[in-house]
Amino acid sequence: MASEPMNSYPLTYDVEYPDQGVGRVSTLFRLFLLIPSWIVDGLLAGTTTLPLVLMLLFRKKYPRWWFDFNLERARFSARIGVYSALMTDQNPSTDEAQSVSLDFEYPDPSELNWFLTLLKWLLALPHHVILYILSVVSLAVTVIAWFAIILTGKYPRVLFGVVVGIQSWSWRVTAYTALLITDRYPPFRMS
Repeated sequence: MASEPMNSYPLTYDVEYPDQGVGRVSTLFRLFLLIPSWIVDGLLAGTTTLPLVLMLLFRKKYPRWWFDFNLERARFSARIGVYSALMTDQNPSTDEAQSVSLDFEYPDPSELNWFLTLLKWLLALPHHVILYILSVVSLAVTVIAWFAIILTGKYPRVLFGVVVGIQSWSWRVTAYTALLITDRYPPFRMS
């Protein structure tokens, strides 16, 4: 499992390995089962970054209520990602942690550079290039895991660790560029 202590980077991400296995039938029809969650997540997607950028630029504030909303929305999105990657049989809940742990610290708005909010996406381009390649790897691993689950009912632990590592890296970059919870540049690593 991939996770980082809070003092290392202000975000932790972890996924519990499904020791009891993953259901073959739900794995077979996963794309259809994901449609409602994708719709809800898509409707919420536009509410995360742009309003926050405007708040940080013009008010120099990261309101606690907005942070709490972003944290819960990110957790829901993380559960969708884990369910999409066949790492759990639990249909993504909008309010229960399930087998996914995503947490990040409330930022001190005085420590956030308001001008940097406009440049973070540009500074993170190397991450996005690498994560694009890793997303192809993650998709290939998920397809291999799909076959393994259909045949054995188990998600191979090594493959599970690879996907968790890629998702962890992606969440650190998201925390930096979209959630804007930190000005600390994300590390280039999967764990």
